[in-house]
Amino acid sequence: MFKKGLKIIFTLLGLVIGYIVCEGVLAIGRGFKIHIIKGAVATTILYVFCMLLFGIIFYFISPGLYKLISSTIDKMEKNIQRLSAQELIFGSVGTLIGLIIAAFIGAPFSGIFSGIHPAIGPIIFVLLELIAAIIGAEIFIKKRDDISSTLLIFKKNNIRDKDKEKEKKSKGSIKSTTKVLDTSVIIDGRIFDLCKTGFIEGTLVIPSFVLDELRHISDSSDSLKRNRGRRGLDILNKIQKELEIETEIWEGDFKEIAEVDSKLLKLAQKLNGKVITNDFNLNKVAEFQGVPVLNINDLANAIKPVVLPGEEMKIVVIKDGKESTQGIGYLDDGTMIVVEGGRKFIGEEIFVIVTSVLQTSAGRMIFAKPKDN
Repeated sequence: MFKKGLKIIFTLLGLVIGYIVCEGVLAIGRGFKIHIIKGAVATTILYVFCMLLFGIIFYFISPGLYKLISSTIDKMEKNIQRLSAQELIFGSVGTLIGLIIAAFIGAPFSGIFSGIHPAIGPIIFVLLELIAAIIGAEIFIKKRDDISSTLLIFKKNNIRDKDKEKEKKSKGSIKSTTKVLDTSVIIDGRIFDLCKTGFIEGTLVIPSFVLDELRHISDSSDSLKRNRGRRGLDILNKIQKELEIETEIWEGDFKEIAEVDSKLLKLAQKLNGKVITNDFNLNKVAEFQGVPVLNINDLANAIKPVVLPGEEMKIVVIKDGKESTQGIGYLDDGTMIVVEGGRKFIGEEIFVIVTSVLQTSAGRMIFAKPKDN
């Protein structure tokens, strides 16, 4: 049944081709002003003859064409089965590119041949598409390794460029992160040493209201406050003159806010920066408001030697503690040690054993007991 259907299709195809051939022959004759046949009857007979001729030819060769098509399809299936997934992908891409190129090239040719007969142009176009698709698939399959390596190089370059861009952005973000200094950290003075070591990056912002507070403190009648204020101003001058870090005086003010600490937090939010402080209370308020804080005391505590319960150390008990039996001593870094039962050893150097360690932003406190001799 299928073969009979194919015979009918091929016969009809032969009739169409016969008509097109006859039309083409007559068109060529007219183009060269050669009148092959005169009269409508003769022309009709020629059309019928050509159509019957090609119809009969295609009818008889249809079994052969069927076998040829079947064998071609079988070979294609076997060849496709032999292809790897990579070859199939590259072949499909090559076919698609070939079809796109043929569409641009085939359009002018189709127009030229359509001048001979409207049906010839589309046939030429289809043939060009088939040829271009086959060539495209062949090229992409054979050159798949070269194409893969080229695409890989482009991908690596693209990744490298993106990494460089990210690196630039990260560097820019580090550089642009501002650090707002509060009064306590300026008076403390350790900010100078931190900046000198290079651990602090970005721009140091000194608000004008902090400078005003330092001036008021340095003009105080209390000698202790006056010395603290002058020390803070000296520290700022040293940072500006001796260090390479960028500093900036922020001239603005928040007149609706009275407290300096609240102004500092507002400024840090406005500049999208961080507050550097050693004020425990300011640290807590900043955490509550979601403002990033760099607490110098936290840094100092972090770099102190780690002390674990059970360790033995040698200290001098210098005074009594809050409880009646407690004695107080200090390590070289200023860490306070509370010795249970150490009051009787005041003024003596003794060995103690650490029982617990209390760590807070305000500092570290070690609890110990005298070592039994």
